Amino acid sequence: MRGRFLALVANLLLLAGVLSGCAPAGPAHFSGELAYRHVQAQMELGPRIPGTEGWRRAGDYIVAELHRQGWEVVEERFSYAGTPVRNIIGVRGRGPAVFFGAHYDTRRYADRDPDPSRRKEPVPGANDGASGVAVLLELARVLGKEDLELEVHLVFFDAEDQGEIAGWPWSVGAAHLAQNLLPEEFPRYVVVVDMVGDAGQQLYWEASSDPALKREIWVLAAELGYRGAFTPTVRYNIIDDHRPFLQRGIPAVDVIDFDYPYWHTTGDTADKVSPESLERVGRVLEEMVRRKVGIGK
Repeated sequence: MRGRFLALVANLLLLAGVLSGCAPAGPAHFSGELAYRHVQAQMELGPRIPGTEGWRRAGDYIVAELHRQGWEVVEERFSYAGTPVRNIIGVRGRGPAVFFGAHYDTRRYADRDPDPSRRKEPVPGANDGASGVAVLLELARVLGKEDLELEVHLVFFDAEDQGEIAGWPWSVGAAHLAQNLLPEEFPRYVVVVDMVGDAGQQLYWEASSDPALKREIWVLAAELGYRGAFTPTVRYNIIDDHRPFLQRGIPAVDVIDFDYPYWHTTGDTADKVSPESLERVGRVLEEMVRRKVGIGK
């Protein structure tokens, strides 16, 4: 009985260490539960439409979390159509540069809602926005605990999701960043994670993504036991934040679950997001860094 009690105490202490950021010795590992807390935190801010108070607070939250985990933070601020736009980049490590990106803005109108009377309401953005951000923020915790042999950039793109509203295009923030990169600043690759938290996760190859890099990512996912969620078959051709980098000749992949039934609706709420789904994607990105996948020999 005493042995079982001591084991219980040890487990509680271990959990407390993880939740407080005081992980035991050795590399930390991605936690879907901790990532899900970042989803919930963003949802508490309300809609994150560029130029609004919720958007400002979301950006400040991202910056604070990156600083808390010891990352250098770079902010890229500009205006589009009279609206402030703010890309946020966390940088850490030395070596070849790689970008992992997600957008943090949410769509102004739920224009695909099944209820026509709700199509002028904002999208809550639990999966479409918050899930990718949550993966990157938890990755910041994990990769903040060790020396990195890559220069990792965690890129939080703004103004991705306002396309076809009041004349806005898609991927405003990503396009601005990509267009302003000098050739000597090009990363080896860009991996965008978007709508990756769906409890019914289905991640297929996106047609325009770099063929060699997406093949390596899906092989790694299979090695990690995620073959059921990562299917190496092309399913969609999507305009997303990877496109501006492809246009500059940078290998880029969009990891996206476009079979999400609540896309651009008022139903995109936190109960649709699964910690297990977040963890699968996060573990793949974590191992990409540790194994230097996509860097070559």
